Amino acid sequence: MRTTTKTTRRQCLQLGLALLAAPAIGAQAAVAVEVWKDPHCGCCEDWVVHLRQAGFSVKVNDQGNEAARKRLGIPDALGSCHTGSVQGYALEGHVPATDIRRLLREKPQAVGLAVPGMPVGSPGMDGAVYQGRKDPYKVLLVAKDGSSTVFHAYP
Repeated sequence: MRTTTKTTRRQCLQLGLALLAAPAIGAQAAVAVEVWKDPHCGCCEDWVVHLRQAGFSVKVNDQGNEAARKRLGIPDALGSCHTGSVQGYALEGHVPATDIRRLLREKPQAVGLAVPGMPVGSPGMDGAVYQGRKDPYKVLLVAKDGSSTVFHAYP
């Protein structure tokens, strides 16, 4: 004897709503980054856009970054125009999102990452005003003693 189950319209709607409310399989919460920058700096805002497009959740503090840089342990010699913090690591300057993800994946014993200065072609410094120009630059891994090593080099 064969039995059939009739699904009502209400049951279909309830199932659909339950699926919409459930988190997607394999979905991850956005990683939170806090950023300190000058309120009038366009390249800093472009870097924030880069992070958001890469899936980060970004909180921006438009109050400058010198105090944050010092508090987070980035030496002034490695300074740039904005400073960030992500899961206990400092981010100084135009650090690419891919390098931030690698940092979080590898979890080295370090202060964080820095891209000193404002190299053209780095995220946030890659707008139309530069007409496709890309200067070589390095993402540095900053040790707790203030020393640094190359984490990733961009030609």
